[in-house]
Amino acid sequence: MNGKVHEISAAELTLEGAFEIAAGQCKLKLSTDAEQRIQKCRAYLDQKIETSSEPVYGVNTGFGSLYNKNISKADLTKLQENLVMSHACGTGNEVPEEVVRLMLLLKIQSLAYGYSGVQLDTVNRLVDFFNEGIYPIVYEMGSLGASGDLAPLAHLCLPLIGHGEVSYNGKRYSGSELNTLMGWDSIKFRAKEGLALLNGTQLMSAYGLYASIHASKLFNWANKIGALSIDAFDGRIEPFKSKVHEIRPHKGQLHVANEISTILESSEIIKQPKKHVQDPYSFRCIPQVHGAS
Repeated sequence: MNGKVHEISAAELTLEGAFEIAAGQCKLKLSTDAEQRIQKCRAYLDQKIETSSEPVYGVNTGFGSLYNKNISKADLTKLQENLVMSHACGTGNEVPEEVVRLMLLLKIQSLAYGYSGVQLDTVNRLVDFFNEGIYPIVYEMGSLGASGDLAPLAHLCLPLIGHGEVSYNGKRYSGSELNTLMGWDSIKFRAKEGLALLNGTQLMSAYGLYASIHASKLFNWANKIGALSIDAFDGRIEPFKSKVHEIRPHKGQLHVANEISTILESSEIIKQPKKHVQDPYSFRCIPQVHGAS
């Protein structure tokens, strides 16, 4: 595995950490602890199914109004596959690949906590998607209730079972074609897996993260452009001194002032003596006109 590797663990993914992963050609890998957590939860669920006839919603029962319909052990895999296929009813424009990549990251992180009952193979296949640049085709519109991003996550996970479509190296493949190309077997869902994959808010969270990443870039450029403008117009640095902004205090304002000061720290122009007088009623800088009283 070439390049930098981020180890997915039970530690919370910070905004800064997500920025770093999204910005580079970073690969993902499950930590040993995350693998053990996933396997422990799966083993508990399997043992529960084998030793108890008690109905557990979405595991050995139907969904929604069919909650009172018991499902035989032989049909538990088919129940989960049907759930994912039936919910893959999105429409409209395709979600940009950059957002789908973030969806994969967030879904992997969510499953890595070890509370969802999924197989380790399922999570590792999602890691493979991320690392190989395989982006399932997800659609912007379509919703089925209040349990999260059900339709988009169904499209995200369809290729796991050889259905749906993906974008890979600029080409479009069906889920079955992808498996043939990569030499993979389709994942065989076990009890609860479809439910675990569909319940979540990874689409809306990915769009929020996407917006934050791009807003951060714009914010960074705005500070640089502002600093360059001050230099170009032979402005003063005094209005950006931290003491001025600590009086209020507004955290963002103070941060921007510090950023401007840091950018202009080595400016030869800003260090030159200024022939200005200070307006006593504001922080405006009024040029001294030669010959004026």
